[in-house]
Amino acid sequence: MADAASQVLLGSGLTILSQPLMYVKVLIQVGYEPLPPTIGRNIFGRQVCQLPGLFCYAQHIASIDGRRGLFTGLTPRLCSGVLGTVVHGKVLQVTGKSTNFPIHFEMIARSAATLITHPFHVITLRSMVQFIGRESKYCGLCDSIVTIYREEGILGFFAGLIPRLLGDIISLWLCNSLAYLVNTYALDSGVVTQLFLYLLQFFASMLTYPFVLVSNLMAVNNCGILSKRETCRLCWCTPFIPGNMSRGNSLFFRKVPFGKTYCCDLRMLI
Repeated sequence: MADAASQVLLGSGLTILSQPLMYVKVLIQVGYEPLPPTIGRNIFGRQVCQLPGLFCYAQHIASIDGRRGLFTGLTPRLCSGVLGTVVHGKVLQVTGKSTNFPIHFEMIARSAATLITHPFHVITLRSMVQFIGRESKYCGLCDSIVTIYREEGILGFFAGLIPRLLGDIISLWLCNSLAYLVNTYALDSGVVTQLFLYLLQFFASMLTYPFVLVSNLMAVNNCGILSKRETCRLCWCTPFIPGNMSRGNSLFFRKVPFGKTYCCDLRMLI
């Protein structure tokens, strides 16, 4: 019990600290670029056309909504984190007694946590994205639940669930497969260090990032906080064109993709 409580407290603290980062990331994912690119230099000293990074983007949000505005969507995200931690732990306790394959019940536990917490994830994303059009449709947690149920029914709470589940499962299997290969054929000691596991998880998350992007776009598409034209323009924006599937993956050193120009009226790259 004490271990579970400490995990919840630690996770909640990290969620609060990372909320501004998550906010900026989501707005970039849907293609919203309120600030024009500038001429700068990359890590190799080469002159490039760069988009504003995390701090400039966050400063722009704070200049409009104040510093408190950087924590928009925090309540449903905290609910999602706490509930996900509890469900994940409970499922592991149940399934861990009936199988000898850790990756199998870890996959079940992650999938169950994702399924249960996805409605809160949808509310979090929509409350953030409404910053673009300055709407206030998804403000409170209870009001957001009522609004989604009234307009979209139960299925509205699970918009974008399938690609999110697929991304989690592929990332888990990819990470464990790489760890097994390295442990079997590359390391003489046969022991994979915790640091190396973190690196594998980071590598797997990069490879499966397109699933996260598509899931978030599906969660906010046609949700009523943008006009139909703006929804298509901002949210879908041809994400499958090369270069767009990594949109939002980096919050620093954001170079303007080749062949794209910044449109001041639309506040996006075209």
